[in-house]
Amino acid sequence: MIYLDNAASTWPKPKGVAEAVKQAIEEYGANPGRGNHQLASRASQTITRTRNLLSQLLGVKNPSNLLFFPNTTYALNQAIKGLIQSGDHMILTGWEHNAVARPASYLQKQMHVQTTWITYDKKVGWAKQVANAIQTNTRLIVTIHGSNVTGDILPVEEIGDVARRKGIFYLVDAAQTAGLLPIDLERLPIDLLAFPGHKSLFGPQGTGGLYVHESVSLVPMIQGGTGNRSEQLEQPVEKPIGFESGTPNTPGLAGLGAGVEFILQTGIDQIYEHEKKLTHLLWEGLASIEGVELYTLEPPKLPIISFNLRNVSGTEVAMILDQHYQIAVRSGLHCAFLAHQQMKTGQIGAIRVSPGYFNTTEEIACFIRAIQEISQAFI
Repeated sequence: MIYLDNAASTWPKPKGVAEAVKQAIEEYGANPGRGNHQLASRASQTITRTRNLLSQLLGVKNPSNLLFFPNTTYALNQAIKGLIQSGDHMILTGWEHNAVARPASYLQKQMHVQTTWITYDKKVGWAKQVANAIQTNTRLIVTIHGSNVTGDILPVEEIGDVARRKGIFYLVDAAQTAGLLPIDLERLPIDLLAFPGHKSLFGPQGTGGLYVHESVSLVPMIQGGTGNRSEQLEQPVEKPIGFESGTPNTPGLAGLGAGVEFILQTGIDQIYEHEKKLTHLLWEGLASIEGVELYTLEPPKLPIISFNLRNVSGTEVAMILDQHYQIAVRSGLHCAFLAHQQMKTGQIGAIRVSPGYFNTTEEIACFIRAIQEISQAFI
């Protein structure tokens, strides 16, 4: 199988990831922070180690400001719902994933929160459009870092500068960029950043997290056991314990630590350059095929390309690739209907191909040949 669906979840993982998960299960499968015995202590040390490795990668000075959650969606919900109050105003873009769009829609209906959705205007630019949308009650700006549909990157530093000048919180959805693009949260004007463990950080599914700046006070979305302060009925609000109630995913976080360690050892630039090379080969190959409609005018900055093939549905193309060529891609709306509306593909969706670090140029060539053959059969 040629796996080209890395924007959904990277696969395969570095060898050390499965080994770390297996070791956690077999050697110290205890509950971290819920006991004084050596197995519980080792589990706690594993989670602390992963938090420290992520802090090193993302430029976080205080590791306690990194909160672990099951996925990016959970982290985004915690960030948005932990900040927004009735009557507040949010600014979002028309490229957001449903992990942002649906919580915003929920708050709009249930708490009378006002929302402004920005459609990109090249003549104005993202930062100025955000600045123009600010109201007196604007509390939060939310943007993706990189689109999971087109691979485009937003100027988060420029947008963050606007937010800082106006005293507004800025939340970044880094689902497609954490582990692939350099991110220095000590330097960047970002207040909150949500990330998945299972994509470019190479961790297992069921892992993710949220960076929260020292100055941000969040209300925990979940209340429960934290392993300490058990005499208190009120939920602690200190980071990270107040936001990580319940038994954590120690094996998953052990694997995430191994994934981050792989990035630090390999070099994030080397990983990005390899994926960039594959993306350019993909784009050039697809652009040369009759009947292919690409939705970016040039190779995107991220290893994500969406396209359609004239006279055949994306679902059918994906099925043919899977069953006849043993190639895995993603078709549909990619949980980002707003983005597809921008692309005029809201009714048909698109085929998304997303190479990863462990793909080869030979695999890209196989994919291009497959699309050529499918195109010839239908056109």
